[in-house]
Amino acid sequence: MQEVVAAVETTARLAAYKAAVLSWAPEISREDHGPVGALMGYDFHLGVEGPRIIEINTNAGGAFLNALLARAQRACCAEMDMPLTPHTFEDAAFRMFQSEWMRQRGTGAPQRVAIVDDSPEEQYLYPEFVLVRQVLAARGVDAVIADASHLRYEAGRLSVEGKLIDLVYNRLTDFAFDQPEHRALREAYRYGSVVVTPNPHNHALLADKRNLSLLSDPAMLKAWGLGPGQLAQLKSVPRTVVVTPEIADELWKSRKDLFFKPTGGHGGKAVYRGDKVTKGVWAEIERGGYVAQTLVRPSKRMIKIDETPQARKMDVRLFTYEGQALLVAARLYQGQTTNFRTPGGGFAPVFVI
Repeated sequence: MQEVVAAVETTARLAAYKAAVLSWAPEISREDHGPVGALMGYDFHLGVEGPRIIEINTNAGGAFLNALLARAQRACCAEMDMPLTPHTFEDAAFRMFQSEWMRQRGTGAPQRVAIVDDSPEEQYLYPEFVLVRQVLAARGVDAVIADASHLRYEAGRLSVEGKLIDLVYNRLTDFAFDQPEHRALREAYRYGSVVVTPNPHNHALLADKRNLSLLSDPAMLKAWGLGPGQLAQLKSVPRTVVVTPEIADELWKSRKDLFFKPTGGHGGKAVYRGDKVTKGVWAEIERGGYVAQTLVRPSKRMIKIDETPQARKMDVRLFTYEGQALLVAARLYQGQTTNFRTPGGGFAPVFVI
């Protein structure tokens, strides 16, 4: 999985690849101030042919919570070899934010970091925002949790409630800062007045679902100059195509072997397994704005719920920075897509044995 991540990020540095993905990305995504994206998330299904990458996410949630969970697991399972302790993760995460700052500013360090989302206290992962704030504060950096609509951009500086912000840890799912309430952040990012990570440029290069159609096209990647080693690793990307009216009939006929995802989607919203697609849903999909990905069925793990063994689907997420894994976690679930509503489901630790 680590090698697949490295191959993806090597590909993302190719000039031809950048030109292709930025051609369909929002205009603001072309602003590249240097940061490469804090805590990328690479999601894999595991199968007999090895790991298959099903999704790439910016602002992937759960890393700090999983570090906390790993600490609890170590307390009861000391004989298990954990590849990364919670404290080393927290130190690595702190260095990650410092590195993102240096990539844009070249010198110094951020004095105040804002962890930004819409109505953060109402978010499912709000406890993680609190953990991030604690990790930064313990290392001498003032950190605030801020509602994006409360940000202000005046005199070339971004602030919240009168406090100047040096770096934004961005957890918004408005990836291009299009919404009116994100105007201050959009302008501050556009002019490089604040360091934003992850940012629209990071999302455009790595996390737009349409990019999977390029990453799963070996002929095109070879023509762009990608080496044989990376091409071999990218066989782990299931074949993906952008849905257009011209190929809609063909996709409908083969839908049982496909998974449909909105190009700008996140969190498993509005995604459909082909064999579950109704005519009404298909009418929406065939208009465009979706990709069709070859279906990769998840593996399963047995867990006990009230002492009764039950099977749960599983995927594995690598939380990465600069192509290197900082933490690994699994997610257990039932249903068409990964979710946190399944009894006995949610995040689970990954042990290396």
